[in-house]
Amino acid sequence: MNLINFKNGPRTAAKDSEDETLIRSSQKGDKIAFGYLVQRYMKRAYFTALGLTGDSQAALDLSQEAFVRAYRSIKSFQPGLPFFSWYYRILRNLALNFLRRKNIHARPFSEIGETKLEQMPDASDSAQKRLEKRELQEAVWQAIQELKPGEREILILREFEELSYREIAAVLQISMGTVMSRLYHARQSLKLRLQGLIDEYIE
Repeated sequence: MNLINFKNGPRTAAKDSEDETLIRSSQKGDKIAFGYLVQRYMKRAYFTALGLTGDSQAALDLSQEAFVRAYRSIKSFQPGLPFFSWYYRILRNLALNFLRRKNIHARPFSEIGETKLEQMPDASDSAQKRLEKRELQEAVWQAIQELKPGEREILILREFEELSYREIAAVLQISMGTVMSRLYHARQSLKLRLQGLIDEYIE
């Protein structure tokens, strides 16, 4: 399922190797090394938190707090799981606690401001085409926010963060079969909410 260029760039072996080096240094107390990890993942963390909470200020606060907690717990990091997958567990707990505390619903796309869904417009796009694309992005974002929390989360992990089924299973502590089942139902729910809008856009 293509969520209209919502995805991050692909992970690479070189990037994973650099992460491992930075993590090892961080575990020895090197704050500068951890700072590089923060710089590398801060934007991704913010948009992930935004997807979970729908609140731009909360996303900023929670992603920063999660990095603080990650640094305090960095010695417990075990090789084999990508840094962001490990970090996500911390961020997820903070986001869920925030939502339970506030008992809020996600705000509309138009109130969030800059989001990951926004892309630099192609110079060849007409004003009408850019408007249609923006409207489609808003509709998809709103539809994602209307999903059940579990459905929204698994779409974010798979479609936005590009985690493998195995990584998602490790992060959420569920079986791979459950990952596939939840992902299938989440995609079906999203399609129902969009009600053919994407097909009209493509045509």
